Amino acid sequence: MKLVTLPTGQSLAWYLEQELHLAQDVKEELLFCWRVKPTVIYGRHQQREAEVNEVYCREHGIDVVQRKSGGGCVYADEGNLMISFISPDTHSEEVFNRFIGQVADVLRLLGLPAVTTAHNDILVNGRKVSGNACYALPNATIVHGTMLYDVNFDALEQAITPGEAKLQKHAVQSVRQRVTNIRPMLPDIHGIEELEQFIIKRMTNG
Repeated sequence: MKLVTLPTGQSLAWYLEQELHLAQDVKEELLFCWRVKPTVIYGRHQQREAEVNEVYCREHGIDVVQRKSGGGCVYADEGNLMISFISPDTHSEEVFNRFIGQVADVLRLLGLPAVTTAHNDILVNGRKVSGNACYALPNATIVHGTMLYDVNFDALEQAITPGEAKLQKHAVQSVRQRVTNIRPMLPDIHGIEELEQFIIKRMTNG
């Protein structure tokens, strides 16, 4: 797996464009990590008005972007590490499962009891720390996911508006009950940059 280095401080839409650009002529597995200012990202099959608190996002300068992959609505900010994986393998389900398995393995190396779920999430102690999605191109598979390191949960809870049915499915009363940051569990990791380097090193065998 090869590491791709991209400039920091770009918009989420810009990073999604880079995924597509890199996938056009991909010959080997590629990985890159990135962070964005507060942004809500919703899936290709979701309705923006049903998933996003438009008023709150507008008043707080939170970008709202739709992605090409499926899955649910998520909130990201500078405390959320985004991970993109691009493979020339078009067996997208196998690529996806391999990717989230590798991410969970890295968390276990850090001492966290990470497990993957049928809902494309990675959980630690029953709470979501990573959500992931993928989509297939004719010549490649793109997988991207989140890693909740030190996310502003107050903003997360206000910015996205999951329906009652989704909350009931996960047996919780609010989205905040489903998620947790891993920063308090990693006393030996000093900042999100150090976490990023640890993940990169283990996933690229660097």
